Amino acid sequence: MLNLKKISTPGFRLNESRRILVWTAAALLSGSPAVVLAQNIVAANPPGFSGFTPGNLVVSRSVYAGNASTVTIGETLPPLCPTTATCTGAGVGGPATNNGAFPVAGSNNNVWNNALVDGSFGITSPIFLDQITTGGTLINTLALPTGGANEIVTSFTSKSELSLHLSVDGNYITFGGYATTQNVLDVSNGNTPGIIDPTNPSGIATYRAVGRVDVNGNLDVTDTNAYTGDNMRGAIFTGASNGNVYFTVGNDNNGKEKTGAIFTEINAATGVQVITPGATPGNPGTLPAGYFNVTSLGYPADKIGKDNNFRGITIFNSTLYVAKGSGGNGIDTVYQVGTAGTLPVTGDPSEAITISVLPGFPKSLATNANNSTIYPFGIWFANANTLYVGDEGDGVVGDPQNSTTAGLQKWSLVNGSWQLDYVLQNGLNLGVQYGLPNYPPAINPATAGLRDITGRVNADGTVTIWAVTSTVSNNGDNGADPNMLVTITDNLANTSAAPAAGETFQVLIPPTYGQVIRGVAFTPTTSFPATPATTVITSSPLVYSRVSKAYNGSLTIENNSSNPLGGTVTVALTDLPAGVTLNGNPPIDNANGAPEVIFTLTTPLASGQSATVPISFTDSTNKAITFTPVLVVPQV
Repeated sequence: MLNLKKISTPGFRLNESRRILVWTAAALLSGSPAVVLAQNIVAANPPGFSGFTPGNLVVSRSVYAGNASTVTIGETLPPLCPTTATCTGAGVGGPATNNGAFPVAGSNNNVWNNALVDGSFGITSPIFLDQITTGGTLINTLALPTGGANEIVTSFTSKSELSLHLSVDGNYITFGGYATTQNVLDVSNGNTPGIIDPTNPSGIATYRAVGRVDVNGNLDVTDTNAYTGDNMRGAIFTGASNGNVYFTVGNDNNGKEKTGAIFTEINAATGVQVITPGATPGNPGTLPAGYFNVTSLGYPADKIGKDNNFRGITIFNSTLYVAKGSGGNGIDTVYQVGTAGTLPVTGDPSEAITISVLPGFPKSLATNANNSTIYPFGIWFANANTLYVGDEGDGVVGDPQNSTTAGLQKWSLVNGSWQLDYVLQNGLNLGVQYGLPNYPPAINPATAGLRDITGRVNADGTVTIWAVTSTVSNNGDNGADPNMLVTITDNLANTSAAPAAGETFQVLIPPTYGQVIRGVAFTPTTSFPATPATTVITSSPLVYSRVSKAYNGSLTIENNSSNPLGGTVTVALTDLPAGVTLNGNPPIDNANGAPEVIFTLTTPLASGQSATVPISFTDSTNKAITFTPVLVVPQV
């Protein structure tokens, strides 16, 4: 059996420095056809790592570590194609057309154009975990080892890798990678040592690996034979008291094997896997947590295993959820794994545990996908009735600016079914190219949507989301495009697009030459503020008074959460017809110009309690008086 876990390749170790940019967010968000950022290195070395502080963010990134000698023009790609596989042909293999140098302005060389020759092409690179404040200020950087017992790297262009997840117990962050060193070719499509597909043109064999980091920066790595022929996208740890396992998601199968024992092993090594921390890889030792098949929805059988090509993963209320947003098979949507309230920590080798589409989410086949369908990646629950989804777009140059679904989707659970409330896109400048000094303008990227996300419910009733951007470009592999970390704040109680129209993404980490951003999560041991009360607003019928010549009624708010609701609650009466006036010289909402009704709750409302205030209108037009009451959230 070919086992090439540890391979040395020509190249050099890049100085593990953090490039901090002088940049102007306003320019990046201006919407100009090609935005160029001013870039200066102002700190040669990052601050020394002294542990994580609760309440901050961790951002995963990678920096290209190769040089011209990493790939030699004319060398055979893939470099270790077995005789049992097809090794030549368009997009399969052939002589390298470009050396290993990163693309730079003024040069026609682009290492990533080798992906046009070798469909399995990729180069491993080091992983850095940056601790930043929630406002984007760099605190310190943890550089992960690229050699030794705990070596773990990523594949630089594999844009679906390295998402970060805070464990259920809050004590760790986890991610997926490869148990090898930097500057190794074609690892992301190679086999794992325990599952060798003889038809895979990328003949290298490398364990996939789960990395787990605690609050002090201690790293442990667990190797696995899962995801042979492809990559692990994400991993989340349940914690010792919740089963003590990792749930992971990813894809496999880069060959043409369709029958036999190897094919059975390949099929059982994809999708959602259960991995025990510290366990030695078996032979093959993979354990699926469940299985989805399009036949469960009445469709004809698809390519086996590819229905489970999952990317996003989260755990909420002891329930495992995953998302699929790529590939030509299966269904791009959001799924629940097993039974609500029960984590499938023991897995099921028979794949009998059902993975099902969340009620209300799309169920159309990916073969029919277009620019108006969804491409979910990151998923984050604000509460049991509100789900935010990062949608990365369809990945086609020219499509992002016309997409109605790419960006940050907000979904609400209504009568047992999820419905899409609206999509936040302002400030992302979808489809607008941006440039960097020394970067070739011909391959300038444009934001296409969002990938990994995390969020926090704030005490004032808002939620803040942090997200990694996806890109499109004319690069040989747009997974190498420099991308960004962005943030936005949304009103949790709002379910209508109009009140959210003024919400805008802000850039926290701008694009950096030779660097890609992959994941974001809160630091280990972070605690979150209590979920704020949810307010329901109702109004009574209006009654006309001939004495006052006014239309009189009332407005009521009800606290339907378990938390008390007190202080001042402000409700804006939006969408009032022209000529209709709210009497009493009310304050005006700055966001939409609507009159406001103020509730002063001297005694907080307990769960289920309500408060009512009178309202009165003058109508010079004698038209029907209609309005939409909207809870006004204080600005933060």
